[in-house]
Amino acid sequence: MPARERASSFSEEHSARNYHPLPVIVTSAQGAWMTDVEGRRYLDLLAGYSALNFGHGHARLIGAAKRQLDRVTLTSRAFHHDRFADFCTQLAELCGMEMVLPMNTGAEAVETAVKTVRKWGYRVKGVAPGKARIIVAADNFHGRTTTIVGFSTDRTARADHGPYTPGFDIVPYGDLTALEAAITEDTVAVLLEPIQGEAGVLVPPTGYLAGVREVTRARGVLFVCDEIQSGLGRTGRTFACEHEDVVPDMYLLGKALGGGVVPVSAVVSSAEVLGVQGPGEHGSTFGGNPLACAVALEVLAMLRSGEHQERAAELGDHLHRELAQLTAGGAVRAVRGRGLWAGVDIDPSHGTGREISERLMDRRVLVKDTHGSTIRLAPPLVISKDDLDWGLQQLRDVLVG
Repeated sequence: MPARERASSFSEEHSARNYHPLPVIVTSAQGAWMTDVEGRRYLDLLAGYSALNFGHGHARLIGAAKRQLDRVTLTSRAFHHDRFADFCTQLAELCGMEMVLPMNTGAEAVETAVKTVRKWGYRVKGVAPGKARIIVAADNFHGRTTTIVGFSTDRTARADHGPYTPGFDIVPYGDLTALEAAITEDTVAVLLEPIQGEAGVLVPPTGYLAGVREVTRARGVLFVCDEIQSGLGRTGRTFACEHEDVVPDMYLLGKALGGGVVPVSAVVSSAEVLGVQGPGEHGSTFGGNPLACAVALEVLAMLRSGEHQERAAELGDHLHRELAQLTAGGAVRAVRGRGLWAGVDIDPSHGTGREISERLMDRRVLVKDTHGSTIRLAPPLVISKDDLDWGLQQLRDVLVG
């Protein structure tokens, strides 16, 4: 059976079809490369939506996981374990914050933030009970839980999942005037992605994030940055908001924090904000478990060296220079992004994003489409320049021959 046919029928009968994967079945992976059941190797230019910033099977991360597997993997938060305090301390220090509340997935981190900023609004700011409001941006992607899809403008994610949780005000992304106008005495937080990933790697106008920081501080509103995709090295800085020298009141982290080994997420903020949560008011059986902390501690150690951020900046500059040539040639209408992250709008005459992704797959390059004719590129930060150039050549061949 041909690889495409074999993959397209794989697990279809008993798998809920909430994803539409490319017809490739991966059996192993290392670095920036994945291998399918037929032994074909593919260059991974998606990196698990940034969960694999350090590539597949990184020796340091796998080693940390293996060492912890022989000790203890789960205690629940009913007891202390010997990796937890170090994890919280080191993550707080990386963020310049005071407290960490660990969870598992990015969506859980966002849900945790929603609960926390509301409670802060009632207990610290003095908002009347049940009146707290949170400002979010149109075209956001913060996850797919019921609360989160309620303030999404993505029809696919939102449709037929109501009734939706109230308390959210949606404003255009990048429009500081609209955001400021939406703030009322009941507003407790502004929740934004510093770069909107799922929307097509949308970078806001220069000065927008700094403006949001200034406005929220002046109006007594918390600024929450969802750095789940953009953070931990992806854009050439530890956090994407650093490109405008912005420090929010709260970071939401996930994906790369688990090193592509285990799901790890966290809410990181001040003692004033996270201190509103008391015992029994929020939690997770697996959040902050020993295995997760062991892997995340290794991730933090790797980030402290700065080498991955520097690599993302240097290779990112190269990536965007190369993509700009495709824009000049007309095959690509626009390119957005920072660091090793790009949203590429293909001229529709060349095909949809899905069709371009399939043609690249036939050339052993894996990417992901979004919103019609847009494809996203997010290579592992450990990719070699030669491999990156080879992948970009496949894109050129697909688009211009």
